[in-house]
Amino acid sequence: MNIKTISFFGRIGRIFAIILVMSTLIATQVYASVTPIKRRENVQAATVPIVQPKELRGVWFSYIDWSEMPSDVEAFKQRADQVMSDIKNRGMNAIFCHVHSHSDSYGLKLKAFPLSKYMVTKNSSSTFDPLEYMLESAHKNGLAFHAWVNPYRVTNSMVQWGEVPESSIVKQWASNPDKQRNVLLHNGSYYLNPSSEEVRNYLVNSIREICENYAVDGIQFDDYFYPSLNNNDPAKSFDKPEYDASGSNLGITQWRRNNVSMLVKDVYKTVHQVRPQAVFGVSPVALLSSLRSNDSYFVDIDTWMVSNEYIDYIMPQLYHGFEAKNKKGESAPHAYENCLNSWVELKRKSNSSVKLCIGLGLYRTGKNIKDGNEVSEWLRYNDILLRQVKSARESGAVDGYGIFAYQNFREAPAAIELDNLQTVFN
Repeated sequence: MNIKTISFFGRIGRIFAIILVMSTLIATQVYASVTPIKRRENVQAATVPIVQPKELRGVWFSYIDWSEMPSDVEAFKQRADQVMSDIKNRGMNAIFCHVHSHSDSYGLKLKAFPLSKYMVTKNSSSTFDPLEYMLESAHKNGLAFHAWVNPYRVTNSMVQWGEVPESSIVKQWASNPDKQRNVLLHNGSYYLNPSSEEVRNYLVNSIREICENYAVDGIQFDDYFYPSLNNNDPAKSFDKPEYDASGSNLGITQWRRNNVSMLVKDVYKTVHQVRPQAVFGVSPVALLSSLRSNDSYFVDIDTWMVSNEYIDYIMPQLYHGFEAKNKKGESAPHAYENCLNSWVELKRKSNSSVKLCIGLGLYRTGKNIKDGNEVSEWLRYNDILLRQVKSARESGAVDGYGIFAYQNFREAPAAIELDNLQTVFN
């Protein structure tokens, strides 16, 4: 081939290549201008989980703890790092952090509920996401992060109805005549209606939103299910009108248990669909008799424990000491080892694959807790949690512990109790 011809085609080729590159750059700029770019670190955070610990040792970080964090962004970051360091240095490996405490949220990416009044940085920065930072700091310290959710609670003594934003779905439902029964007032507090399918679907989607937007290692519900009810008192019958209208063949007690179980089952399914490596747990009250009550909670614990479709772990709050007594001076049903033995027996009788973990009450240490003794056990000992862990381990049936709560870490009696506990956690 003629060299001139080759040179001509070479020049044409180079011109074509330049045009192609310029077109590509222009197209990329147009795409970037209309498409949000996912930062590399966010992709990594969503796909690289913390390995689930063999023995779970978590600390509850509540909305009270949130309220005590600094509002300044840099100060918040330093304090969050200190929180995670405190937990890690005490031989623990997880944090149970409030994400929805009162039908509210603590993360900027969560739109199902409005930002909590306890999300202290919201007025100092509209772009800083404290939940994202808490999660990242936890993972940097090797801690699993479980998003702690109160599913039905809207208000209590710490959050009043007037503080719920008008933009909240809760207020929208309450002001809509066709949907106002989605929100129920009971004994001065507001709750989402457990019997409402719309409420249930909304709650499930709020959990989906957490799992899709944050690299959580678990979701945890605690004991705020149904309040104490009285079917014979219209002012305290709660969702009985829905039961009466349902035409259900079930008794009202089992109907209510089914309402809770449908939510729990749907949440379990959603968590494992969106984040297969994550776990879902529930932390109920200590007494099995309370959970089986016909008047409150309506937790079908026996069904949950024999199934693999509801929860990965159960963490009853065994906050009482070894020496708790009833009015007769006898060992009370809620005394630690009585409760522990009842849960161990349930797990074994159920041949359950659900992991049994135990919640421990650090907040009681050094306080004059009424426990039926002349001098409270919590004033006489500083190694109660240590002995509780040893007793649980001896059962051979317990896979983890939760410490309530982080806010007590710096109390002098609690610090001594933690020093003792640390000898078996390190």
